[in-house]
Amino acid sequence: MKALLRRAGTLRPGRRAHRWNDRGVSMLEFAGFLPILLVIGMAAIQLGLIGYGINQAGTAARAAARVGSQKGDGSAAAAASVSDWLKPRPTVERGPDVTTATVKVHVPAVIPLFGGWDVTRHATMPTDH
Repeated sequence: MKALLRRAGTLRPGRRAHRWNDRGVSMLEFAGFLPILLVIGMAAIQLGLIGYGINQAGTAARAAARVGSQKGDGSAAAAASVSDWLKPRPTVERGPDVTTATVKVHVPAVIPLFGGWDVTRHATMPTDH
């Protein structure tokens, strides 16, 4: 067997069998996988921001409907209850029986390929007479 390995050039007399140096291979694997990890992380952050935007829009819609049903300025209440960077756009419709508020917020994109998302929430409260 040793004679066969000597002829193939893998085992030389007086030396150990040749081993490849793989110290840099794991670094190359990590460098190749790093963009995928970054995209997954940014997608997770984006989903969190969308969830935050939905929560903020719902809170603003409830505040606008509550204040609007009591003959107050529902748009100001909606704007005051939302983070400014979401750029809230409230509309309040006061009817004889119910007041409906709609708030649309813009969630910015973390991944540059997308332009962001608009999230809309509605809330209805009974109108005070």
